[in-house]
Amino acid sequence: MDVDNQIAKLMVELSRSQDYEIGDGTTGVVVMAGALLEQAERLLERGIHPIRVAEGYELASRIAVDHLEHIAQKFDFGETNLEPLIQTCMTTLSSKIVNRCKRNLAEIAVKAVVA
Repeated sequence: MDVDNQIAKLMVELSRSQDYEIGDGTTGVVVMAGALLEQAERLLERGIHPIRVAEGYELASRIAVDHLEHIAQKFDFGETNLEPLIQTCMTTLSSKIVNRCKRNLAEIAVKAVVA
């Protein structure tokens, strides 16, 4: 994709990175980044220095990660109890393509990872 705008180039690279690392969620990550940029623009227009805006986003990121770690549910699993992992895997397999065989694919994926 040939893009001249620097922000647009960053968005394209962000989407590519998301696709490469995760294989899904490219639209969501671009929408989220766009919303963050929109809010940053408002702060810049109010005279807040770009470094302060970046520091604020960094702090917000740390707070969000801490909160996620606090609310995360831990569960036990083992070779004889793979069901929690299979259920988690099934949650991530939500596309129309795999919906009919979600359980089978989840079991295959979990067994492959555990092996």
